[in-house]
Amino acid sequence: FAALEIRPGAMGRPLPGIEAAIVGKTETGEIAVIEAPGVQGELALRPGWPSMFRGYWNEPERYRKCFAGGWYLTGDLAKREKDGTFWFVGRADDVIKTSGHLIGPFEVESVLMEHPAVAEAGVIGKPDPVAMEVVKAFVSLKSGHEPSEALRRDLLAFARTRLGAAVAPKEIDFRPSLPRTRSGKIMRRLLKAQELGLPEGDTSTLEMA
Repeated sequence: FAALEIRPGAMGRPLPGIEAAIVGKTETGEIAVIEAPGVQGELALRPGWPSMFRGYWNEPERYRKCFAGGWYLTGDLAKREKDGTFWFVGRADDVIKTSGHLIGPFEVESVLMEHPAVAEAGVIGKPDPVAMEVVKAFVSLKSGHEPSEALRRDLLAFARTRLGAAVAPKEIDFRPSLPRTRSGKIMRRLLKAQELGLPEGDTSTLEMA
């Protein structure tokens, strides 16, 4: 709404005609609304909102699985504050599980990009035998900055100060550039495949330099 305060990074509040909630699954697998503010869950919309899409092309079963408990499940993890403002955390399939914490890569990437040397950042979960996964970041630098061990340590400390030790990356690699789709999204899937030596899969949407 035009009258509302602009809060950088926030998704904002639902428009009239759209009912949104943060939901989670109960022990029996049912969908339940999370009423407490500030708790992370999946963003859900009540079906029937204006401009609701009608399906995936030739994939009716995929579309059907998006609905449960009277809600459309977006696949986005988010939090809702007391005033009704929603905050994006990350895609459910990108969430990093480390030492009992669920971490959205978007949160870590956003903080790293606040550093004056960082042009872009991509974050993945790297398998770890103890923590299940550790947070690893890939960054490209702005003109005038060069990769160095001192800068790596500075970035790690910068992230720990703002995110805490549990959420901040444990490893950082420098890259000349990061793989993006033609629409500008960092391809975390490709970063993870390259890191782990896995097949890169479909790269038809990769932006070519």
